[in-house]
Amino acid sequence: MRIGIALVAAWVFVLAAIAATALLVGADLGQQERGVLAQILETRAPHVMVVSLLLLAPLAYVLQVLFRRYVEAPRALSEDARIILSANPAHRAPLRGSAEMKKLAADVNSIAEARTALQTEVEQRIGEANARLVEERNRLAALMSELAQSVVVCNIEGRILLYNARASRLLRKPFEGEVGGRGPSLVGLGRSVFAIFDRNLIIHALETIHDRLRQDARSPIAHFVTSAPSGALVRVQMAPVLGGDEGAVRSGINGFVLLLDDITRRIEAGQRRDLLLQTLTQGTRASLGSVRAAVETILAFPGMSGDERNRFLGVIGDEARQLTVRLDATVGEFADSLRTEWPLEEMRGADLIAAARRRIEAKTGLPTKLEAVDEALWLKVDSYSLLQAISYLASRLADEFRVRELRFGLAAEGALAHLDLIWTGAPLGTETTMAWQTDAMELGGEPCPLTLKQIVERHNGEIWYQISKPQQREFFRIAIPVANPEEPHWAAPVPGRGRPEFYDFDLFHQPGQTPEQDDRPLASLAYTVFDTETTGLSPSAGDEIVSIGAVRIVNARLLAHEVFEQLVDPGRAMTAEASRITGIDSTMLVGQPIIAKVLPAFHEFCADTVLIAHNASFDMRFLRLKEEATGVRFTQPLLDTLLLSAVIHPDIESHSLEAIAARMGVNPIGRHTALGDAIMTGEVFLRMLPLLAEQGIRTLGEARAASEDTYYARLRY
Repeated sequence: MRIGIALVAAWVFVLAAIAATALLVGADLGQQERGVLAQILETRAPHVMVVSLLLLAPLAYVLQVLFRRYVEAPRALSEDARIILSANPAHRAPLRGSAEMKKLAADVNSIAEARTALQTEVEQRIGEANARLVEERNRLAALMSELAQSVVVCNIEGRILLYNARASRLLRKPFEGEVGGRGPSLVGLGRSVFAIFDRNLIIHALETIHDRLRQDARSPIAHFVTSAPSGALVRVQMAPVLGGDEGAVRSGINGFVLLLDDITRRIEAGQRRDLLLQTLTQGTRASLGSVRAAVETILAFPGMSGDERNRFLGVIGDEARQLTVRLDATVGEFADSLRTEWPLEEMRGADLIAAARRRIEAKTGLPTKLEAVDEALWLKVDSYSLLQAISYLASRLADEFRVRELRFGLAAEGALAHLDLIWTGAPLGTETTMAWQTDAMELGGEPCPLTLKQIVERHNGEIWYQISKPQQREFFRIAIPVANPEEPHWAAPVPGRGRPEFYDFDLFHQPGQTPEQDDRPLASLAYTVFDTETTGLSPSAGDEIVSIGAVRIVNARLLAHEVFEQLVDPGRAMTAEASRITGIDSTMLVGQPIIAKVLPAFHEFCADTVLIAHNASFDMRFLRLKEEATGVRFTQPLLDTLLLSAVIHPDIESHSLEAIAARMGVNPIGRHTALGDAIMTGEVFLRMLPLLAEQGIRTLGEARAASEDTYYARLRY
């Protein structure tokens, strides 16, 4: 296009030069001579046009040579230099253009070689300097892998910074119909722990730790029991990550460590044992009584006849057989009637009351005071649910009976502790107190799945309402077992199979989720890079997804172990061309889950991240066609490496994934598999970040705006 414009301009210039020459010659001629000259030019004009056109061909050749040598060659050399500087140090500029440009390209390559050698030397020295740090990291990795518990480390915002493989397996959430896939684990660097555990449980545990830190407790830790995404019952121990060396109270808590222990089988085994003993005790009492009576009768009457003795022996035999049948039936049936026990944790009663007072005053504004509280008394409680119950009672007293103040008392009574909620005012009716115990609890819009009665029963306790006429006041008394506190003990570690590769402590300093995503730097965002393989290239014509692969990027690092990979049964045959490219044939898809099962799991995997794909409009078209059928919508921000490549290299023709990978020095291993393409796309994107920054594109909003201005953004599927 540019050469064509230059040729037209040159032709116009030649014609203008001929016309100017004719005017200059005619200026010195007389009137008669000018007439002769005009007649000659008029008759020779076609010849002049032909000659000018003939002159245009060599002129065009000369212009093309000059353009390639002195315009295209410098521009290409500039692109090569930028790639060497920012994306791929191993890239070298081809020797092209004029002799001067070839020499300049050779000099650029020489500088690149010197820079590479210098970088190699610097990296070697850095590696030597970091040898001790690497050794310490390996020790930590070995320790993490050998721990019996699953470990998750979070910053104070609840973002996951470190975890081991045990935690990833324990907190994995299988989806219905999964077959041989690598479905999502809810654990991942930069992910929120609140997507795994109830936010209120974590906050309550942190409040407990703060209380113990203020009291200079020797072990400022908290415990709670909850369920994992898979349904397993998990006991969680939380320990703080303290900031600085001046103590937690002054420096604060920077994060927390969660030690997870799957106690499902342990609880079930204990309950089975207890239920079996109870069933055997109750079910065999009658049979043993009959056997005992028969034996005593035989012993008491040694002279009884043989028929009578045989009758009593028959009774003994019948009862023994019935006892055997009952034993067999009990062993075969007891497992189906078990209910899960909810373990309780030891806690100082004064700490529980202090937490209840803070919660009540914050939620209801009701003033609270202390009466007689035994500071040395320890309780065995599920503090989270019990605090909900106490706050619920306080809320109803304030809302329905206008109670203006609530007092707390705590005292031991044998093996039980009496926790009293005391107030003055109008007496409650029996129907009211019974209804409060069985109504669904809700406090400040926060529902609880248990009733007050169920929570008290969980603690093996009782609750009753009582009026003290001499003192003219009323109280609810909750009687719960007293605990004898013990120092925490640790299970013996068992060797693990692998080392955790999940390190990113810089996330301690990452911003939270409050800033608008478009204003955040590209390097600070979490990404899900994904790709799909399909039965063909026409989504609107009925082609379907047969494979989804994805990998996460956090803190500008590609996490090769946090992946999603799943084949999908498309409900139709693969085309021959698609099978040839992807290596997937129809037989491999038989028995795989359908897209309605896979898509929700993939949506959960990429929650709270920015999506990245190459030629993203193609993949997104397939996903959007499934929105109505699956109810899953992908509304996250989206970046396309094809568009970003056009932004970075507008003068380079090819923006295929292979061409970009070659320019950026990315190894194309696993090409044409969904996960392989996703990993390669992620590597390419990371190499693009410095090139984008050179153009002033540093935030998500700037990258999206630049992408929309490219020609390729107009392509649709």
